Amino acid sequence: MTDGASPRARAAGGRTAAQHGVASPARTDALVLAVALTAVSTSGPLIAATAVPALAIAFWRNAMASAVLVPAVLLTARQELLGLDRRERRLALLAGALLALHFATWIPSVTLTSVASATALVATQPIWAALLARARGQVVSRRVWAGIAVAVSGALLLTGADLSVSGTALLGDALAVVGGAFAAAYMVAGSEIRRSVSTTTYTAVCYTVTALILLVVCVVGRQSLTGYDTADWLKLLALTAGAQLLGHSLFNRVLRTLGATVVSLSILLEIPGAALLAALLLGQRPPLLALPAAVLLVTGLAMVIRDGLTAA
Repeated sequence: MTDGASPRARAAGGRTAAQHGVASPARTDALVLAVALTAVSTSGPLIAATAVPALAIAFWRNAMASAVLVPAVLLTARQELLGLDRRERRLALLAGALLALHFATWIPSVTLTSVASATALVATQPIWAALLARARGQVVSRRVWAGIAVAVSGALLLTGADLSVSGTALLGDALAVVGGAFAAAYMVAGSEIRRSVSTTTYTAVCYTVTALILLVVCVVGRQSLTGYDTADWLKLLALTAGAQLLGHSLFNRVLRTLGATVVSLSILLEIPGAALLAALLLGQRPPLLALPAAVLLVTGLAMVIRDGLTAA
């Protein structure tokens, strides 16, 4: 989850990319971005295909990532880790708790509704981020509100299509939307701490907190944490290595050169990517009405991201 640069260097890289605007990516950056998108697109299908309790998937995903990141931090950034002040520690704990809530709502949603719907609805986090910004006193432009209206229309149409399938699918849709809200709050908390803390140190602490919270939830809820088939352990490893570590790490890498707008807009391609993989590997065919609904949702989200970041 890191590009190896300090917060100050990453900030400088972000300004450089912003100054150049939305430029065509270099061939290497395009390849890296494609690999990252492929990695994160496997998240929903892998979760749906893993015969492991949803909360246990959430726990192991974060525990395995922590097992990689914590030793790396102890070897390369021990002083930074030990030097975190009280505010940074509080923010890291808050971000970890919010990430636990995100996984505890979104991962079960994938088992209740289609991968396409769960992935599309959890992607509403830019909308929640805009609403959180407004609640914090920041100005939200009319174009962003227009994008929110378009995206919400698509979300309502999508949930209406899933309601025609089953009430269980509608519950999954609701959990995905809530998961998107928690993801937005997690990003807000994370953006604050990453002003002074490197991404590697931050994610190591955050994922560890998330794993510990989910471990308690699994124990209290009597979720089975062991005894899985070898195939399911391999899927958990693939989920951790792909979506949790590889995908987001590469997004961080190209963020410095492509800028936030290009990367954020490209991440929306996870929606059709996950839907395609679910159709090919799981045989999931969303209702016909889900296609125009997803188009509306993605269009609205693109408007929110593009206009919101331009205004920023």
